[in-house]
Amino acid sequence: MTGVPGDDGIKPVSIVTWNQLEASLAQLRAHVVDPRAGILGPQSIAWQLGGDLGLFIGGGRAALLQLAHPFVAHALDHHSHTRTDVVGRFQRTFKNVFAMVFGELDDAFAAARRVHSIHTRVRGTIPYAIGGWPAGTEYAANDVDALRWVHATLIDTTLVVREHLDGSLASDLKDRYVIEMNRFAALFGIPRTLLPDSWAAHAAYMARMLSSDRLAVAPCAREMARFLIGRGGATQPPLGRVTEAITAALLPANLVAQFELRPAPRRAAAGLAAFRTLYRRLPRTAIAIPAAIDARRRLVGRGPSKLAAWTERQLFGLAHRATGS
Repeated sequence: MTGVPGDDGIKPVSIVTWNQLEASLAQLRAHVVDPRAGILGPQSIAWQLGGDLGLFIGGGRAALLQLAHPFVAHALDHHSHTRTDVVGRFQRTFKNVFAMVFGELDDAFAAARRVHSIHTRVRGTIPYAIGGWPAGTEYAANDVDALRWVHATLIDTTLVVREHLDGSLASDLKDRYVIEMNRFAALFGIPRTLLPDSWAAHAAYMARMLSSDRLAVAPCAREMARFLIGRGGATQPPLGRVTEAITAALLPANLVAQFELRPAPRRAAAGLAAFRTLYRRLPRTAIAIPAAIDARRRLVGRGPSKLAAWTERQLFGLAHRATGS
């Protein structure tokens, strides 16, 4: 049985087809002024808020929010190597995401088609009842509601991190960010009618989902989360303990409990304070995401940065140290 739980029982889900994706991409292309700048460009709020390394302190939060959706958790559990290749999955995911956000338009579209094609093979059945989903519920990676949730977690986490690092953001800036990121959603074929037109609309959707039975932490999600925070082996690395503490501090309390995270408020506060201090003292060029650096260089006719490539290697090295893999 495939469906979405609701007051009136199981409702049919919708799968994004190839033709729907292509229609979404065609509509997006018509609104892009400079294909070299991609779907957003250097003047966008999205590049401003999502263009530096501060985002990575929210990586655990975004990943666990996504895993709280049983469709996402079982798709990863049944069709990926998350447990055995945590860092490899991290690299592959960000390669596609950064191509979509910072790449030229054709690169963004190529990544969108690549991800969609991979997702078409990711289908299966949830063998037990979980949350509001009955045993036997079918999942699909191109399910519209699951894609919508994953997209919303990225928006939400970016804004949560930014406010931790920079203080409160103006409502109109958050509105502009949410609306700009609807272009990113179009790369997955998510219908425009399902996307928010303001920060308030996004926040209302998040609140509904977080209080609903559509989200529930399955055993496989809990196990994958343990690997992501370095508790998959005999000893949790020190950086994994900090990652767990910060993730617990940024997540809703009910999900912290369901994932069986070990909150450590003092460690989280110290970790966030140390990162915030370093982040504010370093020049913008030192904390920019490598893909953002290369995108800006590309737009002025320069080649990829060696410093950006070095920074990227360090990021993946930190991921190894946090997960212990």
